[in-house]
Amino acid sequence: MNHSDNSQRARLRRVAEQQMAEHTLLARFSDAALAELNGINHPADEAGVRDQRELLWCSIDNDDSRDLDQLSVSLPADEPGAVTILVAIADVDAVVKKGSALDHHASANTTSVYTAAEIFPMLPEKLSTDLTSLNEGQDRLAIVIEYVVRADGSLGRSDLYRAKVNNKAKLAYNSVAAWLMGTGPAPAPLAAVPGMDEQLRTQDRAAQALRAVRHQKGALTLETLEARATFHGDALTGMQVDEGNRAKELIEDFMVAANGVAARFLAQKKFPSIRRILKSPERWARIVQLAADAKGHLPGEPDAGALELFLRERQKADPGGFPDLSLSVIKLLGRGEYALELPGQEVAGHFGLAVKDYTHSTAPNRRFPDVLSQRLVKAALAGKSTPYSNAELSSLAQHCTDQEDNATKVERQVRKAAAAMLLETQIGRKFDAIVTGASAKGTWVRIVDPPAEGKVVRGFTGLDVGDRVRVELVHTDAERGFIDFVREGAEHSARGNGS
Repeated sequence: MNHSDNSQRARLRRVAEQQMAEHTLLARFSDAALAELNGINHPADEAGVRDQRELLWCSIDNDDSRDLDQLSVSLPADEPGAVTILVAIADVDAVVKKGSALDHHASANTTSVYTAAEIFPMLPEKLSTDLTSLNEGQDRLAIVIEYVVRADGSLGRSDLYRAKVNNKAKLAYNSVAAWLMGTGPAPAPLAAVPGMDEQLRTQDRAAQALRAVRHQKGALTLETLEARATFHGDALTGMQVDEGNRAKELIEDFMVAANGVAARFLAQKKFPSIRRILKSPERWARIVQLAADAKGHLPGEPDAGALELFLRERQKADPGGFPDLSLSVIKLLGRGEYALELPGQEVAGHFGLAVKDYTHSTAPNRRFPDVLSQRLVKAALAGKSTPYSNAELSSLAQHCTDQEDNATKVERQVRKAAAAMLLETQIGRKFDAIVTGASAKGTWVRIVDPPAEGKVVRGFTGLDVGDRVRVELVHTDAERGFIDFVREGAEHSARGNGS
């Protein structure tokens, strides 16, 4: 990279590389990994792999996604009103072998890191966007997770097996959602495949049935305003908010169900597994207070069902303010983590999803826990012993948690750097904000235009997560990701003290 390049994209790339190094994440692949990559071609056919290439598989992802981890298709089921859903997961393990140099890189970072300036993939693009990506029109090996969705949204029988698949249509969330909701035409790849329209509508009905049951059980309705930087050439032009939609819900519902099936499969086979958990929130009392401030009521002890009922009521009553409430609840729920579950033992479930049996197994191109799950599933299918000791899995679970947190910090810091660049010329401007963090380390707020989070360096006394406040921008430092505010009416100096 040319360090004399002072374009905004280049500045952000330097921030990203520095943050990767500071958070023990590898920005580049080793010579050994690259040499290994040069010798990799398409994996050879294997015995016992089903041929499902003729099914109407499709992928639905972001418009610019090239690392396609999963496909879906629906088939008739034996039960009246039921449908069989098949989710095909890219067989990354068929190419990336345990103990290889590429595996070493993947297990070191444990996740792809998506920043405004550059994507730092967990696996080289030759794999993640080609040989192990379920690309349109290409034959690929996959692990298929099959389950029946009954008319009432409950799950029936399930199965896991290896198969060869072929993506018939690469689709994108926004255009599919618009078509499903009747506000846009059928996307061209969908319209080009006979029967794909009814295929997607069937999948959508099954997903909505799954979603209804999950939310009845207490899965939380949350809506956040995640923003990503937009560019014209190398010039930063703004921060675009990515909103939820019907197509994203479809994929989320299918993946939650598939991950539950994978977790229960490993338990039935008496295999260990790495579960994705979210414990009951330690700051439940603050969530109760937020509900009371909004004229709602929550019990004194954590109750996902009661919280979900409150959230849905608030979403209807105040749709404009709901993303701010959602962000506050997310901050107070705390972070998810990975934990080893041994046969016969149970770990905590996932409070936010209201599920007990949950692993990560559906994104092996971008998450290492999913590669681990895939290797465990393949060993169980083959009647082999587990490829990892319990001690190894326990250590890897903690490492994956730590590195995911580090990746989140890198992504957040680069987003803050991008926002700081946009705010460089707006010192003195006042904003409406919501408090997103309050601890001994400092108090942070989020503004909406542009979507950005910064530190309150004056006037933060008494503020807590969820409070609304008026702030004034007093300082930015894009290279350090600093955006400093003072509370309106508080005395302040010309410069902040760093966020």
